Amino acid sequence: MASVSPPVAVLCYTQTSPRTRRNHPNSSRKNLSSQKKQKPSKNGGGLGNIVEVVQKDVEFLKAGFSKGMQWANKAFRIPEVSKSVEDLIWLRNIEDSRATSFRFPSWPQPYYAELSGVDLFLADLKAMEVYASYFYYLTKMWTKPLPEMYDADVVTEYFTLRPHVVALRLLEVFTAFASATIKFRISRIGSEGEDDARESISDYNFGIVLKETMLNLGPTFIKVGQSLSTRPDIIGHEVSKALSELNDQIPPFPRAEAMKIIEEELGSPMHAYFSYISEKPVAAASFGQVYKATTHDGFDVAVKVQRPNLRHVVVRDIYILRIGLGLLQKIAKRKSDLRLYADELGKGLIGELDYNLEAANAFGFREVHSRFTFISVPQVFRHLSKKRVLTMEWMAGDSPSELMSVSSEESNRKLLDLVNKGVEASLIQLLETGLMHADPHSGNLRYTSSGKIGFLDFGLLCRMEKKHQFAMLSSVVHIVNGDWASLVHDLTEMDVVRPGTNIRRFTMDLEDALGEVEFKNGMPDVKFSRVRITSMLVNYVLNSLWCNIFFSTSILFGAACREQRLRKGS
Repeated sequence: MASVSPPVAVLCYTQTSPRTRRNHPNSSRKNLSSQKKQKPSKNGGGLGNIVEVVQKDVEFLKAGFSKGMQWANKAFRIPEVSKSVEDLIWLRNIEDSRATSFRFPSWPQPYYAELSGVDLFLADLKAMEVYASYFYYLTKMWTKPLPEMYDADVVTEYFTLRPHVVALRLLEVFTAFASATIKFRISRIGSEGEDDARESISDYNFGIVLKETMLNLGPTFIKVGQSLSTRPDIIGHEVSKALSELNDQIPPFPRAEAMKIIEEELGSPMHAYFSYISEKPVAAASFGQVYKATTHDGFDVAVKVQRPNLRHVVVRDIYILRIGLGLLQKIAKRKSDLRLYADELGKGLIGELDYNLEAANAFGFREVHSRFTFISVPQVFRHLSKKRVLTMEWMAGDSPSELMSVSSEESNRKLLDLVNKGVEASLIQLLETGLMHADPHSGNLRYTSSGKIGFLDFGLLCRMEKKHQFAMLSSVVHIVNGDWASLVHDLTEMDVVRPGTNIRRFTMDLEDALGEVEFKNGMPDVKFSRVRITSMLVNYVLNSLWCNIFFSTSILFGAACREQRLRKGS
């Protein structure tokens, strides 16, 4: 019986010897020597060797497939072909920047008067001429590019001529969410344990599936996921924890494309401006990615590069959202135009794509808040910033997600200090300077080594008027006193309420919503997760400024919820 084991081991190694002789002439001797030293495993030497051989074969096939794909990309120029096909689908090749003055033609209306045979024939010729002119002008509309600034009517005209682009995207979105639903249902089948633990695991799995879906659907959906991740009081802590990974796990686009964009925007090779630039991006965001670089003057800077062809993708998704809100408005039979929210979102996101605007925002934000020593804002290098490239001072520090990932007293202390300073900074922005950062999610905040709160990404800012600030201060007093009628007056002074709103009905709804407020020691304890804030925003609020302010303050409120959770756990 002892003689059975060696033949099995020899047979397994002879399967790999022809390949190793072709690739490595001396490897067969090493295999024979290692075979003598090898001891049979407890599960049997033959089975272990078979598993090892299969693993080596799989690795060999993977390496060969990777090399084959690299060769195919170079030989058949697959990236260039893919780019050409994408341009053909989007009809970018026929777009003309000089065609912005074209208007969408109206369908010619037929007209039949009492005509003789000759007159009728001539009228038919005239009608054919009109229709031919209409279709000719319609083809000229295809040359009209997307507007630089968001315009709902022009965007509608653009995608009306490209229904295939909208249909393909709708199919992609539907397929992604249908697949996510199936994955989530399957993940719940094998879940075991107590009810609370099973529910917590289920929520986290739902958040992971939702995060993967957002990543697959691209920049616009990633932005939505990042916003949701900041509201654990609404979507739950486990879902928020899973979605918060969107701030750190966004896949970057190739470096060659990024360097090409930098050179196109700055107008010269990179070495003319930077003595060093990192090989890999230090961070990848939904709309761009950041490289660490050093100027010839010795300054460490962060160079943010916009993703290629981003404007078309973002505007397409906003257009689809606009269609969906329009259908929802008809189904729900609402008088208010829900499409306005898609339009405001479109204006904000398209504004973020112009880094010249962001550079101006950062400069103004830094100038206004320079007297507050606990607030840090990076300096902008204007001569190295263009429409798709933004160069700013390098800011070293820990993000909130990094602090939360480390379980230690020091990280908890830093996180609590960051939240306190974030709330104080938001009050300063709201009530004193009037210039507010409208997108302070985890990826845009830093806790520096000197104990300051650092702000990044200034694509979205809110500017408040003095009368709005005074009305807001007054509204705080009326909330503390529980005077809801006066609070409605303050909201009207802040231009929050939509014109023509029934003020009496609004007051009654507000009293009903805030009737759940409990007063402890003279201070209101508002349960925001139970108050119908979203419904009231949809029904009564029109001003996009206050929608942005509500969004910004809700992010910091979500951070405060995390702080309270940490204190309970400590």
